[in-house]
Amino acid sequence: MGSCAAYQIAKRGKTVLLVEQFDFLHRRGSSHGESRTIRVTYPEDYYTRMMKEAYKLWEEAESEAGYMVYQRTGHLDFGSPYNQSLLAVISSLQKEGVPHQILSHKEVAIRFPTLRLPEDSLVIYTSQGGILRASKAVAMFQALAAKHGAVLRDRAKVLRVSPHWRLPDGSDGILVGTGRGSALGKACILAAGAWTPQLVRDISGVELPIKALHTSIAYWAVNKINPDALSPTRGFPSFADYGEPYIYGTPSIEYPGLVKVAVHSGVLCDPNRRSVSPDMEALKGVVSPWLASHFKGSVKWEAPIMAEGCMYSMTPDQDFILDHLPYSSKTEMLGICKSQILVAAGFSGHGFKMGPLVGRVMADLALTGVSQGVPLEMFSIQRFTKDAGGNHKLYE
Repeated sequence: MGSCAAYQIAKRGKTVLLVEQFDFLHRRGSSHGESRTIRVTYPEDYYTRMMKEAYKLWEEAESEAGYMVYQRTGHLDFGSPYNQSLLAVISSLQKEGVPHQILSHKEVAIRFPTLRLPEDSLVIYTSQGGILRASKAVAMFQALAAKHGAVLRDRAKVLRVSPHWRLPDGSDGILVGTGRGSALGKACILAAGAWTPQLVRDISGVELPIKALHTSIAYWAVNKINPDALSPTRGFPSFADYGEPYIYGTPSIEYPGLVKVAVHSGVLCDPNRRSVSPDMEALKGVVSPWLASHFKGSVKWEAPIMAEGCMYSMTPDQDFILDHLPYSSKTEMLGICKSQILVAAGFSGHGFKMGPLVGRVMADLALTGVSQGVPLEMFSIQRFTKDAGGNHKLYE
């Protein structure tokens, strides 16, 4: 998110510094790895609407960079015909005019013969789904930001963010102190993933309701008799099962003969002390039986061939935080202007696909104080003062 914001700001001709506490493209946060799913299917119609712009921004960035990070595969969502989230997905697609198909059990068997679903399953197919090359995409936005004049500094852990410093033009600014020196700026965007709550707490005393979860990504071997059965060349899509638990996966694309399947959940963790090792027992306990029942022996379900740890930054309602840092007794005492420090956080395991859009929104807010085309009231910090659970939803 920070790399996308830096790119947007630099592209508008402004001076911007991008700092990272570890090495660029490190594997300790939430933006590394071979792939992320990209889809337009959401129960919340505002995310479906936002994805329309996000797709365009991905394409614009790819065009400028000269290489691709998005590969279209199509996407399947399926589950019980009574699942309220899945029914809301259909409503969102209809409301936003997104082309989609509701597939019968027979149609699923013909188009995706390796996939075994209950006969009464509700199945939605959208052609826009696919994967994003995650680490490659982050590198792309950093390269584009640098191309437009951004300064990039890694191994520069932020030690303090201090408001009310005088800039050369006499206006108030922000001093950001890091392990590699300090910088003055007109605005500061905090997009530090699971480390954001601690930064915000130190700056303002505001407690963001973001919990870090350790989660595991796994790759499973496709049966050698038909190793291409789950590849995009054979028409196999990315997918999500709206059951309990919520299982998602991508076709055999990053590693030949391996398919990525994981569960959308995790355990509470401290981002500073988290083990990066995957939870193999959880994968075998949850994902293995799901694979055994859904893939007709096409996948070796007993244990993954490889796995890695990742991290979610969860809000109570699983909606993002895209906002100015609000006033508190501490910020009022320090004289912080609400437009100077901004927060982009709490992406809850589904934000990567919207990175370019988040970058555009945060650039707008940092430079002008306003942004159009996104319902920012849904992503405000203040929503948690009205209801600790955040935005109310009629589905799981």
